[in-house]
Amino acid sequence: MARRCDLMGTGPMSGNNVSHSKVKTRRRFEPNLCNVTLTSDTLGQKFKLRVTAASLRTVDFKGGLDGFLLGTKNAKLTDKSRKIKRALVKKVAESETEAASETAPEAA
Repeated sequence: MARRCDLMGTGPMSGNNVSHSKVKTRRRFEPNLCNVTLTSDTLGQKFKLRVTAASLRTVDFKGGLDGFLLGTKNAKLTDKSRKIKRALVKKVAESETEAASETAPEAA
C-alpha cells in the first residue's frame, strides 16, 4: 500500500543519514499517516481516510473537513479529496439556490 495522504497527497521524501564522521547514506522520511474518519456536516456523510498528522491539524484549524476542502485549491488535493469537494460544492450550490428562491418575493 502506498504511503500517501488521501487529502494532500503527501508521500515519502528522501534524504541522508549523516554519521559523526560525516559519512552520508540515503534514507527515506515516511509521512506520519493516521487512519481517521472525518465527517462532512454539509453532506451528512463520514469518510474513512489515511491522513498525515499535519493535514489533520490543518483540517482541525480550518473548522472541519468542509472548511478545509472549500478553502484549498484543487491543484493541492488528491483525486479522492477532489471528488468529495465536487459533491460538497454541488450541495452548497443547491442549498443556496433553494434559500434564494424561498426569500425572493413571488411575482403575481
